[in-house]
Amino acid sequence: MGINVEYLGFATVNGAREYSLQTQEGGVFHKFVRAIPLAAFESHRARYQDAPEICFQKLMRELAACAGVMPSGWASVTDSDLEDYRTSHSAKPPRTRAKPAPAVPQT
Repeated sequence: MGINVEYLGFATVNGAREYSLQTQEGGVFHKFVRAIPLAAFESHRARYQDAPEICFQKLMRELAACAGVMPSGWASVTDSDLEDYRTSHSAKPPRTRAKPAPAVPQT
């Protein structure tokens, strides 16, 4: 059975938006808060609609790195976390199809 992560909401506290997440594994619950500084939104390094996903991905990386030990209940999202999210969600170049060869006139 895997771990379930649930987004609980956010609050603006001390110059940051704090995103609350809860994990459940085998009936055991743990609450986590991941904070994004308001300056990251103001400088367009983060978008409000992406913030829950940014925090979710950060928590999932932390859970994967902490074999058997829960990560800290509160953590700040770093510039590195924001850059990881941006590069993983950057627009992919469109696929180009090979152009058909021009028709050869028949004589």
